[in-house]
Amino acid sequence: MTLSDKDIQELIESNKIQITPEPNLEKQLGSASLDLRLGYEFNIFEHRKKPFIDTRDPETFNNSTRLITLKEDEPFVFHPNEFVLGITLEEVFLPDNITARIDGRSSLGRLGIVVHSTAGHIDPGFKGKIVLEMENIGMIPVLLYPGTRICQLVFHELKSPTTKPYYKKEGAKYSSQEHPQESRLETGE
Repeated sequence: MTLSDKDIQELIESNKIQITPEPNLEKQLGSASLDLRLGYEFNIFEHRKKPFIDTRDPETFNNSTRLITLKEDEPFVFHPNEFVLGITLEEVFLPDNITARIDGRSSLGRLGIVVHSTAGHIDPGFKGKIVLEMENIGMIPVLLYPGTRICQLVFHELKSPTTKPYYKKEGAKYSSQEHPQESRLETGE
């Protein structure tokens, strides 16, 4: 079941869904979603340093990005056809009976900004900042600023709590992430 604004607000106020820093519900709460804001860090792919990425050879995708951190009011110049890893300003914790889906915001989508390529599902029990797999599919550069509402979470209640929350998963690769992390693909997957 998709949660309404009332449901989301109640779960945040009861601390069952935890968002840090605390969201401004008047600005960030939609009718059935919660907007998250863009953080200050981006991992930029240094594609000129690697001839290819081989999914069976971690050496080809480890250390393939460079972390940049923006200052207050400094824009990120997002060029056409560029793919970067961004991160949300907010850290999210979901209980064992709530999952979420990350979606882009229509206003940015109309400028050509895609905020997730494939990883739109957020497991129950997830804790951390959400890495954004971002692409500018438009024709001109777009300036993005930290603190901009960049994406929205749509929450879903499970019929029963999961027996495998993300924080208990053996080898949960992206638990408690605070920075946009590179792929942790394991060979043979």
